[in-house]
Amino acid sequence: MTLALTVLTTTDSADKAQELARGAVEARLAACAQVSGPVTSVYHWNNAIETSQEWQVFFKTTEACYGALEAHITATHDYDTPEIIATPVVRGSAAYLAWLQQETSAR
Repeated sequence: MTLALTVLTTTDSADKAQELARGAVEARLAACAQVSGPVTSVYHWNNAIETSQEWQVFFKTTEACYGALEAHITATHDYDTPEIIATPVVRGSAAYLAWLQQETSAR
């Protein structure tokens, strides 16, 4: 079984987060995507410290789908430099991980 990943991105509205989530799941680049927020982000941008409200999207995917998912997020995201961070799933329910593999392999 391939390595499972959780991939995180953020965006500035709930609607945009929902669109990113739905697009990745419809394309089977992720088996599931969860939207949470708003969260407050504080970051450096253009030589200033910015504070903004954002929504997080957590994609559940596999290592095999990561490249295509990253390309999809980059192509559909409206940020110049979107946050895209992948974290390996170290452990998980065998049944859930099998489902994740099946859903992302069906493309």
